[in-house]
Amino acid sequence: MADKVLVTGVSGFIAKHIALQLLQKGYDVRGTIRSLNKAFQVKKTLEDAGADVSRLSFVAADLTSDEGWDEAAKDCDGVMHVASPFPVSQPRGRDALTPAARGGAMRVLKAATKASRIVMTSSVAAMAYRPDRPPVATIGEDDWTDPDWKALSPYIISKTAAEKAAWDAAVIGGFKHRLTIVNPSLVLGPPLDDDIGASLDLVRFFMTGAYPAIPPVSFPVVDVRDVAALHVAALENPETGGRRLIASADTLSLKAVADILREAFPDRAKKIPSAVLPAWLVRTAALFDRNLASVVPDLGVAPRAQTDYVTGLTEIRFRPAKEAVIEAATALERLNVI
Repeated sequence: MADKVLVTGVSGFIAKHIALQLLQKGYDVRGTIRSLNKAFQVKKTLEDAGADVSRLSFVAADLTSDEGWDEAAKDCDGVMHVASPFPVSQPRGRDALTPAARGGAMRVLKAATKASRIVMTSSVAAMAYRPDRPPVATIGEDDWTDPDWKALSPYIISKTAAEKAAWDAAVIGGFKHRLTIVNPSLVLGPPLDDDIGASLDLVRFFMTGAYPAIPPVSFPVVDVRDVAALHVAALENPETGGRRLIASADTLSLKAVADILREAFPDRAKKIPSAVLPAWLVRTAALFDRNLASVVPDLGVAPRAQTDYVTGLTEIRFRPAKEAVIEAATALERLNVI
């Protein structure tokens, strides 16, 4: 068991849950953060969640700079590379997010070469996208997104490039057996504080009436608490070395997400969208709206993630997607985010 674990981007939605579970299990945790001004809030959040923060420390480090990473990884037996750019709105350039995602991964892996276990957060986005997918598309451990597909968003391209670069570095550096990559689907569930992740903006926008209608797309969904638990399990189980672990429960259409929210929160039902846009209209509007363009590859496809092998390796069983949706919205209400 690693005694001290580095968690990159510890102020993030997933990373805070990982840090909490590590602290609760008795690990020392060192978190990287771009600005140490955020350290106090992260510490308070984790303490309020029941963690012993006397074993929590921080180092300033940015994915776009070499500075700070050797200090961050020093004496860490385990490294969790969680930080990655996830934009609320899609940038203009197709490769706009790739340098930070790929370069950041390389900086962390270079600093982590002495760690006995390395766990990196990727995404199902690096597995699921290729032209001419069938209406029900299965996503498995050996699947890769086709980065040359012109329909892809900058985010999908960046996650695919960063993961490919990480595996290449692990093979060349001889540490593939010490590297595990976790590939979550759409991450929902309860945030620990009001600094929410970009994926929760979907729920927030639905609850506040920001979307008048819904594109006809579907996504596999996973609860953030299960994502964190899978990271910890990968850290503790050497048999996951060299593997890609999909973190996902069942698949929901965005209409199903809205229906779940409308039923669970009847006082907000009038704000939650019910109309579904026709696919042709989404494709047309996407010519002028970069955010709508990002869902065009998802039109007409209901992806299904294969996770039985993950449960077999780690004994992690994923909460139902409906629970993750409701828990996310409940927490957003409690935290006065909506």
